Amino acid sequence: MKKKLLLYIVPILLLVGCSMANTPTSKVEDLFTKYQTLDTDINDGINTVLDEQNLSDAQKDRYRDILEKQYKNLTYQIKEEIIDGNTATVMVEIEVLDLKKSINDLVFDSNIYTKETYDEEKLNRLEKAKDKVKYTLEITLTKNDNDEWELDALTNEQIKKIQGMY
Repeated sequence: MKKKLLLYIVPILLLVGCSMANTPTSKVEDLFTKYQTLDTDINDGINTVLDEQNLSDAQKDRYRDILEKQYKNLTYQIKEEIIDGNTATVMVEIEVLDLKKSINDLVFDSNIYTKETYDEEKLNRLEKAKDKVKYTLEITLTKNDNDEWELDALTNEQIKKIQGMY
């Protein structure tokens, strides 16, 4: 009797478990887990950011460390999930280092800085950042043709908030 019961319960649990992975909330959790674990996609994004900077190799390494620290220490809490047909919005509160605040008053002045000394000062300040800031993000998703939820592209504002540079 127990074996027959298991034959019915196990497939049901597997089915429920698989369908639970296809929820808007689970997709958003996957996204932030990728940030925290520095997934390959996130590392590729870091490389893109670094390539866009006009920094020396040593400065790029320091900036990489700053971004990796930011992402590893990012915390999040799902606040709400709203599904409307084939679209969904997940409200998530994140907490990150307030990197923007640490460089907010830093202004390039050629009488004070060269490009290199300005970049050094900026990196020094970013490395010392301790204050944190919370943001609420509205992450949107859309169901694809296979009835699976997919994250819509993050906006520049959302990315800046995740980076702590908003």
